[in-house]
Amino acid sequence: MTTEYASGAVVYQIHKGQLEYLLLQSATDDFWGLPKGHVEANENLVETAVREIAEETSLNTEIDDGFHERVEYDMKNGHHKVVDFFVSRVPEGVVIKKQDEEIHSYAWFDYEQASHQLTYDNLRELLAMADKYIRTKEGIEARS
Repeated sequence: MTTEYASGAVVYQIHKGQLEYLLLQSATDDFWGLPKGHVEANENLVETAVREIAEETSLNTEIDDGFHERVEYDMKNGHHKVVDFFVSRVPEGVVIKKQDEEIHSYAWFDYEQASHQLTYDNLRELLAMADKYIRTKEGIEARS
């Protein structure tokens, strides 16, 4: 079985004191997920995450590698995919220019909306872990 490696991030902003998460809708499979992409030669996981976020959204980000989780799954083509995720805060009101070939649309969601919007359970679990980490780091009250 072929294994593909990718890296990405849970991208967030604090808008009017509330956490908002950036989700992307795929142009090819119509699912909602997080910015991520394939690791290229001579890149480490953080470099891949920064490059992929920039390619898909035009955002220049800094990665917080204090949060690092791995998601693995089998793809429809028979390959196994391993994706390492970090978190990245962007300033409120940043302008996004989506990569039309890969991204159909994007939106900012609060935690509950984002959790509902994400297509796959493994990404919902990842979001829950990232939300807890971010709330602690940013000093934002935990969800009840």
